[in-house]
Amino acid sequence: MRVLNAWRSCGLQARVLVLVLATLIGIAVPASGIFLWIVNGTVVKLGTLFAEKQILFDRYRGLEALMREVSLAETVARAPVIVEWAQDELDPEKARRGLAELEHYRLSFTDRSYFAVVDKSGSYYFNDKDNSYEHNRLRYVVSPDAPQDAWYFKTRGLGKGCHLNVNRDETLGVTKVWINCIIQKDGKVLGLIGTGVDLTQFIKEVVEFPQTGVQSMFVDLQGAVQAHRDPRVVDFHSLTKDISAKKTIFNLLDRDTDREALAGMMKQVARGDTLVLSRFMQMEGREVLVGVGFLDRLGWFNVTVMDVDAIIDRKLFMPLAGLIAAILLAAATLMTLLFKRKVLDRLAWVEQGVARLRGGDFKATAREDGHDEIARLAHAFNEMAQAVGDNTGRLEAMVRERTEQLERLAQYDPLTSILNRRGFDHAFAREQNRARREGKPCGLLIVDLDRFKRVNDEHGHQGGDEVLVACVQRMSSVLRNYDACARWGGDEFILLISGCDGPALSAIAAKLGANLRDAPVPLADGRMVAVTASIGAVLVGEDESLSDATARADAALYEAKRNGRDGFVLHKSPLRAA
Repeated sequence: MRVLNAWRSCGLQARVLVLVLATLIGIAVPASGIFLWIVNGTVVKLGTLFAEKQILFDRYRGLEALMREVSLAETVARAPVIVEWAQDELDPEKARRGLAELEHYRLSFTDRSYFAVVDKSGSYYFNDKDNSYEHNRLRYVVSPDAPQDAWYFKTRGLGKGCHLNVNRDETLGVTKVWINCIIQKDGKVLGLIGTGVDLTQFIKEVVEFPQTGVQSMFVDLQGAVQAHRDPRVVDFHSLTKDISAKKTIFNLLDRDTDREALAGMMKQVARGDTLVLSRFMQMEGREVLVGVGFLDRLGWFNVTVMDVDAIIDRKLFMPLAGLIAAILLAAATLMTLLFKRKVLDRLAWVEQGVARLRGGDFKATAREDGHDEIARLAHAFNEMAQAVGDNTGRLEAMVRERTEQLERLAQYDPLTSILNRRGFDHAFAREQNRARREGKPCGLLIVDLDRFKRVNDEHGHQGGDEVLVACVQRMSSVLRNYDACARWGGDEFILLISGCDGPALSAIAAKLGANLRDAPVPLADGRMVAVTASIGAVLVGEDESLSDATARADAALYEAKRNGRDGFVLHKSPLRAA
């Protein structure tokens, strides 16, 4: 409760400082986790890329000589002279050419030695770098019953191509890989030929190359270790062993899932689906990154085992973490200062504006500075004050407009939109004032549509209204802008002609009659209605009232009707329309 009361009594600045610090902590905790996740992901990604490059590096570093020997041995095994000799070993000429060919290639082998076995007889031929057996190259005959000859029969069963077998001479401290290439024709095994390569230097340059956290090894298709910095791990004489007795890379892994995964990776790279594959596995209780590549010419896999933590030191990321922490602290400090300047100080200005607004000042009551929320708040206060005055003026304008609308309704006919009697009274008064000022009398015409009741009877009131509107349009086309036209009764209209004399008034009356008579009025239903009108016309005296003028015009109108309608009468002079 005390904490709550203390919080309520704190000023906004103190509250903001506490909230900023709380926000900083709230951001820092998940940010630390995200940072560690990014670091771990970066380390793993860099480690994976490093492993793939290391595999490619090991693939071509120091293997050129071994690949050359395998290619050379394959060439010898396919040589026609060797194939013919293996088919017919007892033919002296073929034997001479075959041994001569072997002797030729012996000088090309790095080890300057070769061995060959003819399958039909089991004869084993050999010569070393010193040419010690020049006259006695047939050394012995291999036998399936002799354990020391098991390598031949194992290799023979592997089928075509070249097969490698690693052997370690502990006495001499020399590790050799024996290249065994099958001699065959038409799918039939005729024998085997090969040579030995000293792997001691290769192991020193590739497998034992000093790299922190990196261990390289080579394994065969069954996973048997063929080259490793620790000779105790190497599976020597792999060809003569059962798979259960071999020292394989799978034995170095701790988990069965990793063994299955590694076997799958080896199958993928062997098929050529991809050049390099890598995955984290557990070896000797540690998580290591294992990368696999395939040397198809040798039938070996090159495997790189990496301790990522030993290669990439996570302490390298500590300066970056410190920089981020410093940035967060600086941001919190700057945020507090900016809040005071940009929020608290400006809110004080708004409070002052509210006080002036409360006092009745409806003009600019708050200081506007910038375009942010507080500026918009101040602007809203100012607009609110202005809106009160604007609304007052707007209401007054609406009252005036409504009054004008009511006055218009009072002075105009709703059907034809021309003046009614009241509106015509005002127009007549204005025109009389003008006539007195200028000395130019005005004319007055009363137009009565002939037999209009018949139109209503035959076409209905809707049709009659259409005829009235059309007649107003035709009469208005004759008038000038400053003349006036009003509906005087149901089918009677009164026209005020400004500044005219008798002849002009007669001409206008005649034109009105012609406009109404010349073309029938088309109704909405397609029917046509012929229209004529009787017109009474007078020149209005200078001081004559509207009632007097209309009385004289009515008299002239009735005279026009007595004369047969469809015509006009000016004063008391009856004239027929042409």
